[in-house]
Amino acid sequence: MQQPNSGHNKQEDYDVTEQIGHLLRRATQRHTAIFQQNIGDSQLTAIQFVTLCALHDRGPSSQIELVETTAVDQATIRGIINRLKDRGLVALSTSLADKRKVIISLSPAGQELIKKTIPQAQHISQLTVEKLNPAEQIAIIYLLRKMSEESEPQ
Repeated sequence: MQQPNSGHNKQEDYDVTEQIGHLLRRATQRHTAIFQQNIGDSQLTAIQFVTLCALHDRGPSSQIELVETTAVDQATIRGIINRLKDRGLVALSTSLADKRKVIISLSPAGQELIKKTIPQAQHISQLTVEKLNPAEQIAIIYLLRKMSEESEPQ
């Protein structure tokens, strides 16, 4: 432990490669590379897959619901939906209750892609944590969930 008056500069002790943000970014980059190498569809990104899974799990959803479910911002989700629509993986319709609201749903091709890629996604998750022992795998999931929770207003 460093003494307060040791004359040692704390900024000199700062190593960006040991900071949480940097380490999380490196882990994310590794996971993304594993995803792209193993998903079996070179055009499908991880966030597009998450969006398809959200539609698979929730059923037809509005953009706002997808933003909440996927934790992707509004502008980004709009682009993702457009790319998935261009590939014929989702269909857009108007809400019966509110004609201004667009509802996104999986197309038959989107449902087929999800069915085909979920086993690869499970394998990708295993590859991502393969360097960890079983207890560490449980711990990292627990800790990442805890870090991702919204803070309560103070």
